[in-house]
Amino acid sequence: MLAYLFYNTWAAAIVLIPVGIFYLHQWREDYCRKKEQEFREQFQNGMQILASALKAGYSVENAVRETEKDLRPLYPKDSRIRREFIRMIHELDMNLTAEQVLKDMAGRIQQEDVDNFVTVFATAKRTGGDSISILKNTVQMIGEKIEVEREIQTLLAAKKLEFNVMCIIPLGMVLYMRMAFPEFLSVLYGSLVGVIMMSVCLGVYAFAWRLGTKMVQIEV
Repeated sequence: MLAYLFYNTWAAAIVLIPVGIFYLHQWREDYCRKKEQEFREQFQNGMQILASALKAGYSVENAVRETEKDLRPLYPKDSRIRREFIRMIHELDMNLTAEQVLKDMAGRIQQEDVDNFVTVFATAKRTGGDSISILKNTVQMIGEKIEVEREIQTLLAAKKLEFNVMCIIPLGMVLYMRMAFPEFLSVLYGSLVGVIMMSVCLGVYAFAWRLGTKMVQIEV
């Protein structure tokens, strides 16, 4: 589309391949960020259930098994949190310690909230602290952080919609001009000056798009 709108030739698509690769990379980052946010909420629910099981008197090993059972009505089997708990149960069946199993999970996930949770839990277990209270406080802190991020995303939702619309409008205007008044833009195609001008416009558009994506990304 960019090759057609800005250069009036599909051959320009070859030159714009790096732009497509960068866009796909950005889309992949946004998708991964969304999936990470979903997992953090799943992890928060899982840890709340785990803390409740420990409070009920279960050992850590049995609490992990009970948590997996309680997660079944909430998430499908192929969800990330279910897969992680199923794997932890398998590792516990292989006589690995609960601390080692949790550390392995943190190593696989590599997420700040999970690392903090496992570190706090392992420290409390080694020092003989009140694991249940520490777990509840840690889960509460994670929940508050997620809630703040959710509120920020809610406030930014309208701005993100405006940004997406503003990204489409320039392309829509060029497409409209090409279809309604093709002779008006004909001077910009097929000449070196026209190619330079359209390249500058495309560069400004790409810079504005990149700047906008950075502005609507706020992390806590």
